[in-house]
Amino acid sequence: MKRIIYSTIIAFVSFSALAQEKTINKGNKEYHKYAYFEAKDIYEKVANKGHKSVDLFQKLGDSYYFNADLITANKWYTELFAMNETVDAEYLYRYAQTLKAIGDIRKSDEYLQKFATAKPQDTRATKFMSSKDYMDVIKANSGRHNIENAGINSKVMDFGAAFYKNQLVFTSARDTAGSRIHNWTNQGFTTLYASELKENGSLAAPEKFSKQITTKVNESTPVFTSDGNTMYFTRNNYNNGKKGKDEAGTILLKIYKATNENGIWSKVTELPFNSDAYSVAHPALSADEKFLYFSSNMPGTKGASDLFKVEIKEDGSFGTPINLGDDINTEGRETFPYIAKDDVLYFASDGHLGLGGLDVFASKINADGNNGKPVNIGSPINSNTDDFGYIIDAQSKIGFFTSNRTGGEGSDDIYKFKENIKLLIESIEAVKGIIMDEETNEIIPNTEVTIFNDKMEEVAKVTTDKDGKYNFDKLAPNTTYTIRAKGVDGEVAERVFTTGNSGKSTEVNILTKTKVKKVKVGDDLAKAFKIEIIYFDLDKSFIRKDAALDLAKIVEVMKQNPTMKVDVRSHTDSRQTSEYNANLSEIRAQATIAWMVKQGIAKDRLTGKGYGESQLTNKCSDNVPCTEEEHQKNRRSEFIILAL
Repeated sequence: MKRIIYSTIIAFVSFSALAQEKTINKGNKEYHKYAYFEAKDIYEKVANKGHKSVDLFQKLGDSYYFNADLITANKWYTELFAMNETVDAEYLYRYAQTLKAIGDIRKSDEYLQKFATAKPQDTRATKFMSSKDYMDVIKANSGRHNIENAGINSKVMDFGAAFYKNQLVFTSARDTAGSRIHNWTNQGFTTLYASELKENGSLAAPEKFSKQITTKVNESTPVFTSDGNTMYFTRNNYNNGKKGKDEAGTILLKIYKATNENGIWSKVTELPFNSDAYSVAHPALSADEKFLYFSSNMPGTKGASDLFKVEIKEDGSFGTPINLGDDINTEGRETFPYIAKDDVLYFASDGHLGLGGLDVFASKINADGNNGKPVNIGSPINSNTDDFGYIIDAQSKIGFFTSNRTGGEGSDDIYKFKENIKLLIESIEAVKGIIMDEETNEIIPNTEVTIFNDKMEEVAKVTTDKDGKYNFDKLAPNTTYTIRAKGVDGEVAERVFTTGNSGKSTEVNILTKTKVKKVKVGDDLAKAFKIEIIYFDLDKSFIRKDAALDLAKIVEVMKQNPTMKVDVRSHTDSRQTSEYNANLSEIRAQATIAWMVKQGIAKDRLTGKGYGESQLTNKCSDNVPCTEEEHQKNRRSEFIILAL
C-alpha cells in the first residue's frame, strides 16, 4: 500500500514538474521576444504553484522591471535573493533600484555596495563609491518645480512630448487599444497627438497629429526644427507597409524624418544610421540644430542604451554617430534626450544615482561641444518610479515630463511644471587642500584624508600625494562636511566647512599634530597633548560620552609609553559644601582610574585623588554668581606625569 502511495506521489510530482517546465518554456519564448506581459502571466502561474528557481524569479522580476513596475519587480527579486544563490551582479543593481521604489533607501545602498564590490569597474559602481552623499546632491536641486497633471492624459500610456509652434505634440496609445495590442506593454500601439497650448497655459483637447505619419506600428517621441518644417520621430522598423525584424524576429526602433509641405507631413524617410540589427530612438536637436541626439544600443554602446549625437551637415546628410562618453553613459539605460535653448542636455537614466527607476539628469553642453558632468535635477520631477521625457522652454521655464508615479490616470502620464529656481547644474562643488604639521608647517605626504557628511557618514577617502595635497570633487553645494586627516606619523585632525554654489573648489588646509611630544615629570598630559578637558556633569561621577573620547587618548599615550605613571586629579565647582565636593571629586578620580583600567592600563601605574573645590580655575567660589559654563570649567580632571 505504501509503495502504491509513494509511486502515486512520485508520478504526480513528475507530471506536475513536466507541466511546469512546459509552461516555463512557453514563458521563455515570450520573454525572449520582449513580450513581457504575456511572459509574466505564465511565470506567475508557475510561481504561484510553488515552483522556485533562480531563472524563474529573475525572469519574473525582469518582466516587471522592464515594464517600469518596480514595486512588483521588487517582490520577485526579493524571492530571488531569499534563495541565497549566486546571481549575476546586474541583479544586485536592479534589486537596489526596486528597493528605492518601495522607499527602502538604506537597503538599496547596501545592495549598491554589494554591486560595487562585485563589479568595481562598472561606471555605476564607481559613481556610487565616489558619491555616497548622492542623496545630499539630489536634495540640493529638489523643490524647484511646481508640477500638475497636464490635463491631456488617458487611461493608457501618454508620454514623449515635444513643443511644436503653439502645440504640444505627444505620444499616446489611446484609440488604438481595441484592435492592436503590443505584447510588451499589453496596450495599444502608439501614435502622435497634438494639443493646443492656450494663452492661460492650459492644453486643449488632444487630436491626432497627422494621418500621413500614422501607421500600424508605434510612432513616438517627435522633435521639430524651429521653422516647423522638419520633424524627426521614432517608429518601429516599418517601411512600405512591411515590418522589418532582426535575426531574433524582434521589431526594433528607427528614427524617421518627415517634411512639412503646405501643412501636410510627407517624404517620410528613415535616417542612414538606422539598422535592422539594433534600435535607434528618441531624437533631440541641439540648440543650433546642427546635431541630432538620440538613444541607441548600436555597437559601441556601453549599457542597455546610450546617448549618441550625429552631425547634420549643410546638405542635409549625416555624419557618423558619436557616443557621448562615460560622463553621460553608464552600463544602465540612458534615454529620452532633450536639449533646451540654453544648451542644457536633459536625459533619463537608471545608471546614474537617483531616487529609483529612471530619473531625469541635466548636463551643460560646453562651447567645445562636450558635455559637463550630469546632475540629478531633484524632486518633485524625480520620484521612486520612472521619470523621463523632460522638456522645458528656456524662457518661460514652463515644461512637461512623463512619469508612471502613483496618482496618475494611466500607466504613463504627462505632467506640466514651472521651474521656479534655477538648476544648480554647474555647481558640483569640490574641496582641496594641503596637510601640514602644526608646529613645523612641513607638508605631510601619504596622509589618509576622509570626508564625512553632516551625519558623520563617510563620503569618500583619499591619500595625499607627495606634495601633501588632497582633492575631493562631486560634493553637494551649500552642504556642511567634515574633513579628517590621519597621517602615518600624525594625530587625527578635523576641519568642518560648508560648500558654496559656485562650482569652484574650496580650499581647506589642515594642520596635524605630531605624535612625538617632549614631556617631563610633572607635566599635565591633557595640556601637553592638547586634549580636551575631561568634564563631568553637575553632581555626577560617570564618564560622559564626549569625555570618553578624550580619555581614550590618554589611555593610548600610556599604552605607547609602558613605563609612564600618571596621577589623576579630579576637581569640582564650588556649588554644594566643601565636604560634599571633596567626596564627589574623590569618587570621580576613582571612576576615571577604573575606566582606564578597563581599557588595559595596569592599576599600579595610576594614582588619584579628589581635590574638591580647593583648586578653582576662576573666580567662581562660594556665593559668587557664575554661568553654567564658568562652573563647568572647574569640573575637570588632570593627568600629571609621575614617572616616564
